[in-house]
Amino acid sequence: MNGATLILAIALLGCAGCRSASPATSQQAAGASPAAAIPADTNAEVNLPGIGNAPGLMLSAQPITVSDPIEPVNRAFFYFNDKLYFWVLKPVCQGYNVVLPQVARRDVKNFFSNIATPIRLVNCALQAEFTSSWIELERFGINTTVGVLGFEDPARNKWNIAKQDGDFGQTLGRYGVGPSIYINWPLLGPMCARDSVGYVGDLFLDPFTYLVPQFWYNVDIKAYDTVNATSLHLGDYEDFKKNAIDPYISLRDATYQYRRGLVNKDEEKSTRPAGPVPVE
Repeated sequence: MNGATLILAIALLGCAGCRSASPATSQQAAGASPAAAIPADTNAEVNLPGIGNAPGLMLSAQPITVSDPIEPVNRAFFYFNDKLYFWVLKPVCQGYNVVLPQVARRDVKNFFSNIATPIRLVNCALQAEFTSSWIELERFGINTTVGVLGFEDPARNKWNIAKQDGDFGQTLGRYGVGPSIYINWPLLGPMCARDSVGYVGDLFLDPFTYLVPQFWYNVDIKAYDTVNATSLHLGDYEDFKKNAIDPYISLRDATYQYRRGLVNKDEEKSTRPAGPVPVE
């Protein structure tokens, strides 16, 4: 197998952005969605296999209905992504943790987050969240200069300027596009049809698409980003599965609720799974 192909599998499995969607223990009662606590680091990103770099998962006591007409196929791909996490991504991350200390890995995560600023900035503007766009511009200026190319995050740590939420799937939702059906993509993981289109849209806003146009080099960079981000949250997914009656349903409902919370700002915002807070 081409080495880059294996790296692609690791990268797209990502929990990390993965789409770079800090950890707590999720719980689920019968008929309810998994629960999560709010961690100290509200800017930390959660990394669960197949969720991408989702910032977190939302809990809600309200019953939800997710359109899942292809559940048998989705479950098969959930199983595939699950095994890929345990057999490939997790062992790679465990070895990576031995090589690079946590502080350095956190700096690398900050760097990739800073590079992805245009995705958040543009989508906030498209949603008429101009204050959020300005905040993202401020953060980029501060972190690129004072933060040494974004390896540090003084915008948040010193000036309390928090990173904003913004992606094209969220933008489409703000313009009235419904989630449509749930799809658990192989490698990419769970997202609704709307967010699948949004994922492609965000690729056009990703600076690496233009800075590194060579496909396999671009894949290698994204793979490294995913491994690095996931290495900071090993154990989250295991806790999530352990405390879920049906991990597939738990992940599906949590993903749906989280995305709904981002689109509908008047609803309760989603919280990130709790767990070890990465070193600042």
